[in-house]
Order: sequence, then C-alpha cells, then structure tokens
Amino acid sequence: MILEHAVLPVVPGREAEFEVAFADAKAIIASMPGFVDLTLSRSLETAHEYLLLVHWERLEDHDPGFRGSPEYQRWRELLHGFYAPFPVVEHFREVVSMPAEGAR
Repeated sequence: MILEHAVLPVVPGREAEFEVAFADAKAIIASMPGFVDLTLSRSLETAHEYLLLVHWERLEDHDPGFRGSPEYQRWRELLHGFYAPFPVVEHFREVVSMPAEGAR
C-alpha cells in the first residue's frame, strides 16, 4: 500500500469554501480504482493549511491512474483554484507501524 501526502496551502479566508468543495470532490477520488481511504486534517497552527493523506493500493493507481483520468479534471476544477502556492505531493511506503498499547 502507498500513502500519498500533500500539504494543501489554501488561500487565507477561503477555508470554509474549500471544505465545501472538498466534500463534493471526495466522492470523485473514492470512486477510483485502487483508492483505499483518505483523511483531510486542518492545521491547528496555520489555519489555512490542510494535510491530505490518501492510501492507494499501488503508486500507479494514483499516477498515472487517477491523475490521468477524466475524473481528475473535475477534481482539478473543484479544488485547484484554492491553492497558493500549488501543493507538493509525495508518496510513501510504510517501513514501521506500531499500534497503541491495548489497541487491536
């Protein structure tokens, strides 16, 4: 499994609008082959920054899969106008994992 990581710098003052647009956009990415799950979190220190984490079965499911799809064009239309500057996206493969004590 691959973890996509992107810090999304939303234009200050457009956070609420971005969250509404993301609520629509999440169905697009969730419908893609190889999509596993996602989380979107808002920074406590920098209110206009969000952290997007997406699990994909394989790197190819994200790029070229999702990024090369017609659905990605709709994703872009909904979200890319909110970013300044444009986010850097990186992919990670898990090396170590450890659940909290008592978690199963």
